[in-house]
Amino acid sequence: MNDFAVRDVDVVVIGAGQAGLSGAYHLRRSGLVADRDFVVLDHAPRPGGAWQFRWPSLTYGKVHGMHALPGMELTGAAADRPSSEVIGSYFAAYEDAFDLRVRRPVDVSAVREGEGGRLLVETSRGGYATRALINATGTWDRPFWPRHPGQETFAGRQLHTANYPGPAAFAGLRVVVVGGGASGTQHLMEIADVAAETTWVTRRPPVFRAGPFDEEAGREAVAMVEQRVRLGLPPRSVVSVTGLPLNDAVRAARAKGVLDRLPMFDRITPDGVAWDDGRTIEADVIIWATGFRPVIDHLAPLRLREPGGGIRLEGTRAVRDERVHLVGYGPSASTIGANRAGRAAVRDIRQLLERERAVV
Repeated sequence: MNDFAVRDVDVVVIGAGQAGLSGAYHLRRSGLVADRDFVVLDHAPRPGGAWQFRWPSLTYGKVHGMHALPGMELTGAAADRPSSEVIGSYFAAYEDAFDLRVRRPVDVSAVREGEGGRLLVETSRGGYATRALINATGTWDRPFWPRHPGQETFAGRQLHTANYPGPAAFAGLRVVVVGGGASGTQHLMEIADVAAETTWVTRRPPVFRAGPFDEEAGREAVAMVEQRVRLGLPPRSVVSVTGLPLNDAVRAARAKGVLDRLPMFDRITPDGVAWDDGRTIEADVIIWATGFRPVIDHLAPLRLREPGGGIRLEGTRAVRDERVHLVGYGPSASTIGANRAGRAAVRDIRQLLERERAVV
């Protein structure tokens, strides 16, 4: 077939990270055939989702809560191997094992209303007219950069977690890390061993979580994120409501003063950062470990957003369009949550397809 023709399918899955592969797995288990009844589109150059872009020093042993994809465990991974390699290889093996036939690299530019009750998915390799959509585009491609007075005057280097190269690049430098999440603390603990000086700045005092993060705590955290999605507000990450794990490495870093936090600075100067009370800190580098936002601009033609700025969901289904399911969004933006969301989305989509066929 000509890649640039419009092709009819039952389901399009956008994204081949954890959530997208989970959805594809459950579509296949339900009896649909990959690349005939459904198609998986991924803009990345190779398997691995966002993991393939993680910095080399983020080894598999440092990964928090990587949950296996449905139907195939991740076993035998060396703790000192880069997570990008471990998970990239695992995802590649998974795609092959279940014959998911992921098409890449394919960029999706827009999803809009098509003909005959179908959605039209416009891509860099033609269009797809689909009865249902599983959107699993994650957040990695939309890093959030806060704006601060004087930011454009800084003479040093500014970068985001999305471009973090590992600690060696900061040897002998004075580094300010902005952000109170897991990435910020990981950057600090690595960089402190080689940098001339590190400073940690956050908007709110960090909350460290001691003790095990059990199933009940997990449900409570997910429920807090889910409540925002039900109200049509932009989702917060699950990590933002769980707190930071207080493990041995974090305890050691706190004892050394590496994780002594300062409140958010008021402005950026050519030489560093400054507060209105007169405090200044000189810096060569500012790292913005300030998180990511959902990649959903391609859904804009469908007008799914609520006045609060988010997409309101019932389960994984968009309230404004039952054909559209978002997985890896809000409460399902974790590896175990993505697995469950993929299963739930496919269950609803199968019911939708059966209703349509019954009418015909």
